[in-house]
Amino acid sequence: MKNIRKAWTAGCAALVMALCAGHAAAAEGGAPGASPAAALIQRLGLEESAKPVREQAGWRKPQKVLVWNVAPQAVPMLQAAAPGVELLLAKDVSEAVRLAKHADAALGFCSAEVLAAGPDIRWVQSFSAGVERCVAIPALRERGILLTNMQRVAGPVMAEHVLAMMLAHARGLSFFIPERMAARWTREVPAPGRMMTLEGKTVLVVGLGGIGVEVARRAHALGMRVVATRASGREGPAFVSYVGLSDELNKLAAEADFVVNTTPLTPATTRMFDAKFFAAVKPGAFFVNVGRGQSVVQDEMIAALRSGRLGGAGLDVTDPEPLPADSPLWQMQNVILTPHVSAQSDVDDSVRMTVAVENLRRYVAGEKMLSVVDVAKGY
Repeated sequence: MKNIRKAWTAGCAALVMALCAGHAAAAEGGAPGASPAAALIQRLGLEESAKPVREQAGWRKPQKVLVWNVAPQAVPMLQAAAPGVELLLAKDVSEAVRLAKHADAALGFCSAEVLAAGPDIRWVQSFSAGVERCVAIPALRERGILLTNMQRVAGPVMAEHVLAMMLAHARGLSFFIPERMAARWTREVPAPGRMMTLEGKTVLVVGLGGIGVEVARRAHALGMRVVATRASGREGPAFVSYVGLSDELNKLAAEADFVVNTTPLTPATTRMFDAKFFAAVKPGAFFVNVGRGQSVVQDEMIAALRSGRLGGAGLDVTDPEPLPADSPLWQMQNVILTPHVSAQSDVDDSVRMTVAVENLRRYVAGEKMLSVVDVAKGY
């Protein structure tokens, strides 16, 4: 979360310029009514709520909106989206708590302290996709607060991160990069004694949501066979060969050369990758986790890596975070570790700001909202 806050603040000046340029381009040469928001909604498949927010119990046009962890350069765009609304600007949590008592809505990170201090807050816009901490706050359910997040926003770049890990494993980069740093021109083939191609291999995408679909799209483009699981049903895009339900996870893992976890953290996904799962995977499979570290029983994954049941792992998330210095994962040559950065990119901040600005405009106008979280499901 701290990394997200820093990236959001540091990138605001650049993203304001980018968005302004986008608006200008749309005005000069785009289709009638074109805007950065409309293009983004179409490109990422962002979902609108079924009903306008004005039909939600307790909605009223906000008079004051709390905005925190946003640099001053972004304020003009937010203000333009909410004419007549006072923006309460906070630099940190303590200031956000102080200002929350006047707010009707909040843009920023979901906080129990802010909600407790702001009894009139009816909508929270989260700047992240993962909202497991937010949905655990009792006030959110008790007060029927609308929660929107950044689902699908980071899907494309996170999918690229997944493919980078898969390719690094397949082509032995986790072995050759340390060799280069040691100035060794080695012709040795990395363990388990071979390099591979992704073409023709099977990848299992666990959680065929916004991130999972982007992973599947790219894997299919590389000639891989894609299978997947999802909790909500068997529907999936044409480039996914088979979509199974959650209870088919272990069966599908037995035929997959790569397994990718993109699920949110919910009671159903917590510790789902356990010894039973790792015993079921295809011997030598490569496991990638860009979901949440708590979805994995980490000691049991380490045991599978040591035994060779797992051929390797690419982990952007761990349990806990930061990963302790004495964790065996640091020393395993078949493990690729990145510090929860798969969602970061050169365009991430501008995309998030586009969604935040558009949802603010929609909330003030009482329109259908983007990326509404099902609090009962947790995502």
